[in-house]
Amino acid sequence: MRIDNVFIDSLGVVLHEFEPVERAVAQGLIGQDVVDANGLTGTHLAHDIAAVELAIAAARTTLSRSKLDPESITSHVHSAVHYQGPQGSYPPGYVLRELELEPATSLYLRQGCNGMLGALEVAVGQITGAAQAEAVLLTSGENFTAPDLNRYSGLGQAYFLSDGGASALISADEGFAQVRSLSSGILPELERWHRGDGSLLPEGQHKSDGDMAERATRYSETETPLSETLEKLTLFNLGVVRRALVSADLNADDLAKVVPINMDGRMVEYSVMMPLGLPMDRSTWEYGKGIGHVGGADVFITLEHLVRTREVAPGDHVLLISQGPGWMSTACVVTVVDIPAWAV
Repeated sequence: MRIDNVFIDSLGVVLHEFEPVERAVAQGLIGQDVVDANGLTGTHLAHDIAAVELAIAAARTTLSRSKLDPESITSHVHSAVHYQGPQGSYPPGYVLRELELEPATSLYLRQGCNGMLGALEVAVGQITGAAQAEAVLLTSGENFTAPDLNRYSGLGQAYFLSDGGASALISADEGFAQVRSLSSGILPELERWHRGDGSLLPEGQHKSDGDMAERATRYSETETPLSETLEKLTLFNLGVVRRALVSADLNADDLAKVVPINMDGRMVEYSVMMPLGLPMDRSTWEYGKGIGHVGGADVFITLEHLVRTREVAPGDHVLLISQGPGWMSTACVVTVVDIPAWAV
C-alpha cells in the first residue's frame, strides 16, 4: 500500500558486549566450518539484563532524540520473539510503566522475526485510519541467554541469536524519513515448516517435538525438500517486495540500500539481492554480519546505523525486509528526507 504522511521521527538502539565468533568456536559452541560458510562474525551478549529492560533503554534513547511532546504518543506496540516475563504478565505494560508513559492503547505483537515491521504496519494503520494517532512508539527487546538455548544453532546454522533492543517513534507530522509504502503477506502452506507435527497442547502434557531448528530439519527430510521450500519462500518474499516498490513508484535500482534481517550471507545474496538484480554492496550485510540476529529488531538497528553514520543521505530510498514463521513477510520503503541532529 502507498502511504502518505507517516514519518520515522527518531530511533534508539541498545547493544552490549560484542562476542567475536572466534570465542564461540574456541568454546565448542559452533564449528569453524559453519562459520566459514555463513560468514557471520559475531553477536552481542546482554548477560542478565532482561529483554524488556533492553527495549526500555532503546526507547529512552528514542524519546531523548525526539522533539515531540511525549503526551502526543497515543499508541504503543511492543514486539518480541523470546522470553519477556512470567506467564500471565503483560510486557508492554511494564515497558510503559518504566517509561512513565500512558498512551491510549498498547499492543503486544508476536510475529517472530517480522515483529517490528509488523508493528510498523499497525502504527501506519493507527495514524492513517480511524484512530488518527499523532505518534506511535514501537519497542522490541531480546535476550537469548538461557541454559537450554545455544544462540549459535538455536535457529539453525544461518543465524547467530543476539541480545539487544530497538525502538522507533512513528509520527503523523514530521521525521527524518518518510514511510513511502508497506507490503506484507503470509504463505500458510509453509506454516508446518517451523511448527512440526507435535501436539498443540502445552509443554509438559506431551512429548517434546524438539526445538524449531530440529522441526524445520525434519520437515525438510520428510515433507518438502529444503530447496523447494526456499524456492517457494523466495518467490513469495519477492512478490511482497515488488508490491512495496510499485506502491512507492520505484524500481529496485532506485534503492540506495536494502536492509534484510541479519543472517547467512548466502541467504542475503541468493534470496534477496539476486532476485532484485542488485549487488551485495547495496545490502547492509557487511554491518549485519557482526551484529547478530536480534529478532524483529534487526531492520531498525541497521537503519539507525545507516542514519547515525550518514551512510544514507536525503533523497535516498531504503528497503526494509523481514520475515517470520508462518511463513510471513513484510517489506517497507522509506525515503530519507533529513539527517537528524543525533547523526555523527
